[in-house]
Amino acid sequence: MKTKVNCEWINDMAFDASIGEHHIIMDADESVGGQNMGARPKPLLLAALGGCSGMDVVSILKKMHVELQSFRMEIEGELTSEHPKYYSEINVVYHFNGANLDREKLEKAVSLSQEKYCGVSAQLKLGIPVNYRIEIDN
Repeated sequence: MKTKVNCEWINDMAFDASIGEHHIIMDADESVGGQNMGARPKPLLLAALGGCSGMDVVSILKKMHVELQSFRMEIEGELTSEHPKYYSEINVVYHFNGANLDREKLEKAVSLSQEKYCGVSAQLKLGIPVNYRIEIDN
């Protein structure tokens, strides 16, 4: 299966990425010629990791009959200082909140996402470490 994304230049440093029927505007900061009209491309990579793994985790926990009050992730990438700048390491913190959460089930869901199901994580792990940890916020 192939995935196709069209990326069209708007002006200056701004681009419109069309993904199916959805659009994402990307732009640079004004200090480098952009107009700050949209997200930066590299942080979108981190967002893709969060979306991919988060959807896995929610789906797996639903099958395990785990009820969450809230769930969020903090994804942090460490950029190199030299060009081309890329993430040399990514850390993901999974924050769960709910009554009587079973840590073992949370760990299983996150592990399955990171080690088996999340294609974005698998792609990134081909080149850099992707680390993760779980926190229950009650």
